[in-house]
Formats: sequence, structure tokens, C-alpha cells
Amino acid sequence: MAITSANQLELLQTAEAVAREKMIDPGLVVEAMEESLARAAKSRYGAEMDIRVSIDRKTGRATFTRVRTVVDEEELENYQAEMTVDQAKQYMEDPKVGDTYVEEVPPVEMGRIAAQSAKQVILQRVREAERDRQFEEFKDRAGTIINGMVKREEYGNVIVDVGSGEAILRRNEKIGRESYRPNDRIRCYIKDVRREPRGPQIFLSRTAPEFMAELFKMEVPEIYDGIIEIKAVARDPGSRAKIAVISYDNSIDPVGACVGMRGSRVQAVVNELQGEKIDIIPWNEDQPTFLVNALQPAEVSKVVLDEEAGKIEVVVPEEQLSLAIGRRGQNVRLASQLTGLDIDIMTEEEESARRQKEFEERTQLFMDTLDLDEFFAQLLVSEGFTNLEEVAYVEMDELLVIDGVDEGTAQELQTRARENLEAQAKAALDNARALGVEDSLVEFEGLTPQMIEALAKDGVKTLEDFATCADWELAGGWTTVEGERVKDEGILEPFDVTLEEAQDLVMTARVMLGWVDPTDLVEESEEQVDADGEQDQTVEAGA
Repeated sequence: MAITSANQLELLQTAEAVAREKMIDPGLVVEAMEESLARAAKSRYGAEMDIRVSIDRKTGRATFTRVRTVVDEEELENYQAEMTVDQAKQYMEDPKVGDTYVEEVPPVEMGRIAAQSAKQVILQRVREAERDRQFEEFKDRAGTIINGMVKREEYGNVIVDVGSGEAILRRNEKIGRESYRPNDRIRCYIKDVRREPRGPQIFLSRTAPEFMAELFKMEVPEIYDGIIEIKAVARDPGSRAKIAVISYDNSIDPVGACVGMRGSRVQAVVNELQGEKIDIIPWNEDQPTFLVNALQPAEVSKVVLDEEAGKIEVVVPEEQLSLAIGRRGQNVRLASQLTGLDIDIMTEEEESARRQKEFEERTQLFMDTLDLDEFFAQLLVSEGFTNLEEVAYVEMDELLVIDGVDEGTAQELQTRARENLEAQAKAALDNARALGVEDSLVEFEGLTPQMIEALAKDGVKTLEDFATCADWELAGGWTTVEGERVKDEGILEPFDVTLEEAQDLVMTARVMLGWVDPTDLVEESEEQVDADGEQDQTVEAGA
């Protein structure tokens, strides 16, 4: 097949037709044709030659040229595509290294194999252009809802036609009892758009909490306008969900606006989610109040919040316990996801029994360690003292407010407490040394003798051992296994060491050992501060 005047215009017509069909730039198709013709010419003239093809965008005429580059004589490797300065003087005036000499060569006849190869090049380039167009079209649509049509199902995953491409709804992103057939209409949330070797991948979801939030935004004009804001969403897809909302207009009830007249608005969302029951809850900045709302329809008697540990205790009447927990723990689990807190639910009787047990244990502790009678020990516990450290190092005035305690008695109490603590520390340190702890760990600041003993019992006996520990190994944490949160016990967790404190201790040990350059830590800290500042500005701008 030669590129003759008869089919020159046909090249441009073909390029335009392909570009219209694939919705890409015709110039990209012409470039692919130029590349394919150049490959065919190289197979005719020689693969080492630098053959280039240019197609006129108006006439369709294809021009074949051979390009040779001027190089130093020492660097001459490819005699077909390069030439020295002396050789170039035959064709050019005053040639310099880097100059190129271009000469036109006759068009080539394309055999069957060359034509097939050219077709593959064109198809490949068109496919790449189509993928780029699809990625550019969808990359900014992540986080929105899209309507599509089911094409087919593969191993439980649903392939969805979204107009100018295909998207995938994985089986773990489908609501449990849903099933689809080809040509069914489907509405999904665009969870992610990624560029992968085989083209852009559009991942859809119907179980994401954001899907429910976007559905409410479509059904409730006040949310779309920003008068009402969705603060948090927790879902058990296909079964039950909780959504927390707040109104920035005192005249508008956020819950009522989301429910709609006779439940019309929330019912539209419920129908889309296959009957998923939705609890709409008013948001409150006060966490205990918000939690009481989140545990609806159960009634709560008392809430005790531990902000440092991120835990909260909820006390409910005996008859409300099963309602607060919900079937298979669903209600309390969703409330925990909504508030971001670990929730411990107990009845009034259980709470009373627990408090009584704590009172007795603390009373016994003071009786045994401070050599007090039961009445005096109970007085200390009643005044809020929970351990020996508080008695030993509290301000004297706090002891003098206890009935029957004068200055001499207070000093005696503190002396006994401090002596006992010193004895405990010495015993712990002796035990740790007996287990093989080295001085490098004993002399490390930030660890008490009891902590060192606990580390030794767990096999951490040197500063090097300590530096290899992960922060969660020391402070503890949570791991999600098959959808359930499992507690990881930390070595230093009984001593109330937080995750941040554990990170600081481990990093300090690594710096002391020379494993980490302290200047790197400063730079990382400054970068984090800058990133946090930029994030705050973005949030403020969005608000």
C-alpha cells in the first residue's frame, strides 16, 4: 500500500472519523498514523535510520524524511543516523555538533505485515488517548454520585457503563442482598479514580457512608445550600445507619428538614438503599450530649467521658440495656462509629457494683501500704485519692481538708507513701536486673522502675531492644479483624502511656543510638506543621 494522491485525503477522513467515534483529538490520530508510517519506512530502509513522517493536516500528503545528527567523531556510533562534522560539510555550510540534516526520501510500499503493524500502532495510540481522556473526565468526579447501566457481572463484581467508559462496583461495595442484571439502571458513589497500566480504573461503591451523605444532599435542598451540614455518618449497609446533622439557621430543624413532609425525603434515600433504616440525629459539640442522642432510641441515665483515653462509659436502666446495645451490638457499634469513641455500656446496678468494688480496692490499698485503719482509709478514698502517688506528692492543703487530719498527720501520710513508693521502685529495679536488664535501659530517661520491669518480662532488656519497639507495642491499640475491633495490649499500657508518648520515647532512643538524625526529625516536624496550617486554611476556605 503506497501513500498516493488518491488516498491522501482519505487519511484525514479516517483520522477524523476515528477521533469522533472515540471522542479524542484528531491530531492524536494523525500523529499515530505518522508513527506507524515511520515504522513501516524503517523496516524498508533499515531500523538504524532515523526516518520520520509528516502528514499535512490540510492536504493529507505524507512526507518521508531521513534525519541525521552531527556529533563528535569520538561519539559516532550509528552511521545511518549520525555523522561527523567533516562528513556534514558535504551537505551543510559550517556544520556544528547538534545540527541535523534532513533530506526527503521516496515513500515506501507497505506490505501486508507492515500494514498490520501500522494498524496496531494506530489502535494502541488511540487506546492510550482514549484512556487519558477518560481519566481527565472522571478524576475530578471522585466523591460524587453517578448514574450508569449494568453491562455484566464478573465473579460478583458489577461492570457499569458510565457513558464514556466502564466502572467497577466490587462485590464488597454492594449492599448485601442486591442483585443486578444487564441493562439495569444503577446509582453509585465514585469512590476512587486511579490511573493503572491497563487504563483508568473507576471504582464505585454503594456501601460507603459518603454515598448516603450525597443522597441526602440530593434530596434535601437545605443541605445542598449549606444551611444544614452532615457532620458524621455511620452505616451497617443494607440494615441500619445513623446520620448526624446540624442547622446553621435557628429557624430550621435539621432533623425535620431531613425527614421531610410525612417522611418523603428520608424515604427516598431509604428506597435507594434497599430499605436501610436511618436514624437522623442532631449534632452537638458536647460529646456526652451527642452520644446520648446517638444511642437513641435507648434512654441514658449517666455518661462518664475519659477524653485522654478516648473512651466513654454509658449507664442505662436495666430495661434499656438490650435496646442500647441493639441486635448483635449494632446500635452501640454505629453510635461508636458516629462519635469516634469507644463506648462501654453498663446498667445502673453494674455501675453501682463496679464503683463499690473500686472503693473497696482503694481502701484496702491504703490500709496495706500506709498502715491505716479502715475508717481513715475510707476517708482518703471518699476525698478522691486513688493511688499512693496522689497521697505522696499532693499539695499539703488537700490533705488538711480531710476531717481529723492536722499538719503532722498529713506529713506522716506523705512520708509513709513516699517510703512505700521508693521500696516498690527498688524491688522492681532489682527484679528487672535479675531478669537481665542492662544499664543502658535503666539509665534511659522517661521509664520508671516498674516500666523497666514490665519491659524485661516481655524480653526488652537493652536500649537497642527498646528502640526496635513499635509505638503500639508499648501503648497498645486496636486492630480490625473481619470487621470487628480487637484490642492489642501494650507493654506499658498499665502505666497510662499514650501513643504519642510511646512515639517520643522510641524516637529518643533511636536518636541516642545514632539510628536517626535529629535534624531530620526537626524538618519532618516543620513540614507537618506547614501541612496542618495549609489544611486549616483549606477547611476555613471551604467553610
